Amino acid sequence: MSLSDFFTPIAIEKIIPAKGYFTSQLGSKIAYFSDNFPDLEQEAAIAIIGVQEDRFAVNNAGCALGPDYIREKLYRLNEGNYPTKIIDLGNIRQGDTVSDTYFALKTVVNELIKKDIIPVVLGGGQDLTYAQYMAYETLEQKVDLVIIDQAFDLDEDDNGSESIETTSASYLNRIFLHEPNYLFNFSNLGYQTYFASQESLRVMDKLYFDTTRLGELSGNVALAEPIIRNASMVSFDIGAIRSADAMGNANAGPNGFYGEEACQLARYAGFNDKLSSIGFYEFNPAYDNNGQTALLIAQMVWYFIDGVYNRKKDFPLNPKSQYLIYKTSLKHGEHELVFVKSKKTDRWWMQVPYPTGGSKNERFHLVPCGYEDYKTAVSGEMPDLWWRTYQKLN
Repeated sequence: MSLSDFFTPIAIEKIIPAKGYFTSQLGSKIAYFSDNFPDLEQEAAIAIIGVQEDRFAVNNAGCALGPDYIREKLYRLNEGNYPTKIIDLGNIRQGDTVSDTYFALKTVVNELIKKDIIPVVLGGGQDLTYAQYMAYETLEQKVDLVIIDQAFDLDEDDNGSESIETTSASYLNRIFLHEPNYLFNFSNLGYQTYFASQESLRVMDKLYFDTTRLGELSGNVALAEPIIRNASMVSFDIGAIRSADAMGNANAGPNGFYGEEACQLARYAGFNDKLSSIGFYEFNPAYDNNGQTALLIAQMVWYFIDGVYNRKKDFPLNPKSQYLIYKTSLKHGEHELVFVKSKKTDRWWMQVPYPTGGSKNERFHLVPCGYEDYKTAVSGEMPDLWWRTYQKLN
């Protein structure tokens, strides 16, 4: 089966203006599926994928129509100061069942990653994150998953048992319980405490996962950069943005990230040398006012693209001459902590040792961190990130 069999062409009459695009606009640069399916063998860096699936989107029916509204705004934005190589594969059609749609998205994302093309998924419900995650199953690598969301999508049914369906409110159950387990770390950015049960918080703590409240990031979104820098894949629920900036979501609330903060998070994702896929979910044009949310998401995708084309490729430690090594001991001397700083970008990592007999090829795991983690270690205290990572390695 060819990947083109999963897709329907883009509805040109709904997207392209009658007079066409200026040469500076992305619409004149992107190779999109209209008459002919884009050639995946060309040197494309990014592939846009629409997924018209919302059957398991809780309280947000209609978000399947979102991708083309985003495209209409995205194509009108001007290209950055770099030559873009982007393909748009069109929309994955709804399968006979939701599982059929998951299979299609999983297959497409998997093939693109193997070709070193970054999929940008435009949903559709956030339950599609499960299919995005499943694309990594055969890639023989551990996955670091970052979800930007106002809540933890761990809902259970009324009987208290795990939900059978993978809905947008419960898909994390399927990811956490999936066998074989190839999830190394999960991080949530922007959760709001009144949407998170104490039981779900205890689960996150027990599994040594990273959770960061909206209040911690408000006005200081740079704290999210090391977390996003560690991600293999990112899933962005548009409901994490406050309704004043993104009302195009049936579950939008008064609090959330500001529009410019959402764009900054998307740019951090693009900067991440390790990240190989991203999804933007839960946009519902039925609730959008004057296309504002569609334009914001288009700008977020633009910032992601800008980040990709400005990647610094500074993951340590090659060559070692481009990095500074800092060593510090804790108050009681039980551990010597080693930090690495890039001379090129001033970004930080810390070394967390593998347990004895853990990794045959490496002695330590490098985890992105911030300068604040280094200052904590210098003061003699154990950074929480170091401890959580060490527990996961063990």
